[in-house]
Order: sequence, then structure tokens, then C-alpha cells
Amino acid sequence: MSAPQAKKRADMKVVIIGDAFVGKTTFIRRYMERTFSENLGTVGACFFLKQWKDYNVAIWDTAGEERFSGLSSFYCRDASAAIVAYDISNQRSFELLSERYLPLLDAAKEDCLLCITGMKLDIIDDKTREVDRCHAEKFAMQLNANRFKEDDTKKPYFETSSLTGENVDEVFDFIFSTLLPTDKDNSSIHRSGSQQSRGLIHVEDDDLQSGSEIRRSKNCCK
Repeated sequence: MSAPQAKKRADMKVVIIGDAFVGKTTFIRRYMERTFSENLGTVGACFFLKQWKDYNVAIWDTAGEERFSGLSSFYCRDASAAIVAYDISNQRSFELLSERYLPLLDAAKEDCLLCITGMKLDIIDDKTREVDRCHAEKFAMQLNANRFKEDDTKKPYFETSSLTGENVDEVFDFIFSTLLPTDKDNSSIHRSGSQQSRGLIHVEDDDLQSGSEIRRSKNCCK
């Protein structure tokens, strides 16, 4: 009989939260699979494992609909970082961050890094933009006041396009390089082109013990 496989453990947990259809799943799939898919909706949560340098990072894509808020709160448990996503062309999706989604992070780590991330930059012009960049960036700095100062060049705020890939890698590089120790001789940020992606996989993890609503295959999102 072959020896049982060792559990694959994550060194860090990242969650993405935000209203339904702001583009969370499209964003994750652009990063993990280098593809663009429209009109994806997550039911429960999707789990990804990403290798960055010598680390395994668990990435959880949570459902944005209010009826899944209890599950989303569970999947935020012990997260070290959260990608807090909104649609730049939808002011209401930004307002809901404070009203509905940031409270889900009460179960995250106390010093959880909150990376405010605007989606759908590719469709934005002077007429379609509803969320002011300066206002959103200030909001991000306020949420992370214990970690960043106003004059820091590194800011926990990005505007991204899953269609073109603009700033998608930069969000994850920012999170990983901020939270994960690196060797002195290898301290530069690695772009994901040099990273090894494991994609969607089956893993054994404490977070999977509930098991009822998570989808752990490529059919996790409809």
C-alpha cells in the first residue's frame, strides 16, 4: 500500500470580496489562467492555490450575492489579505464595500491587508466613471492606516482590467511582496510570468472541513 499523500498547506490566505458581478471571478481567472471570461457568477466559493517563490498561497473567490454573505464570512476566516473589489463604473458597488463586505472580514487576521481594487478599467472614460480615483485611494489608505503612511509610494489601491490584464498581476505582486518574507539576494517582486501556477486543484485544508458549499473543480463558477 502506498504511503498517504501529505497535506498541501498554504502559507498565506487571500480572499476576494465585493458585490456580485463586479468582476471578481473574471479577475482571478485572468491572473491564474491568463484568460478572459465574461458573465461568471460564483456559487459559494472557489479555491485556488498559487505558488509564489517558495510559498503556497490559498486564494478564495467568494460569492457576492447577499444570500451568500454567511458563507463568504466563513471563507474570510484567518485571511492575511483581502482584495476588496468594486466596479469603477458603479458607485453603488463602492458604497456596498463599507455597508456589506468589509464587515465580512471580522473573521480575518487582525492585521489583514485590505487591497482596494477597482474593476473594469477598460470601459472607463469621463462619462462612465462613477468612482473618483482619489477618493477611493484615500479610502484604501484609511483602511490600512496601521501599515501605510500618506507619503508612502506603495499604496494598497489599484484600478484594473481583466479584459486587457492591466494591473492584475500588480495587485497580487503587491500583496505577496508586502506580506511574504524574501531573501536579501532575491527581494525584487516577481512578475507572474516567472511564477508557477497550479491553478484550481483539490487540496486538504482546514477551510474545506465544512465542505457543503464550496466547488473544488473547474465547474465551481457558473
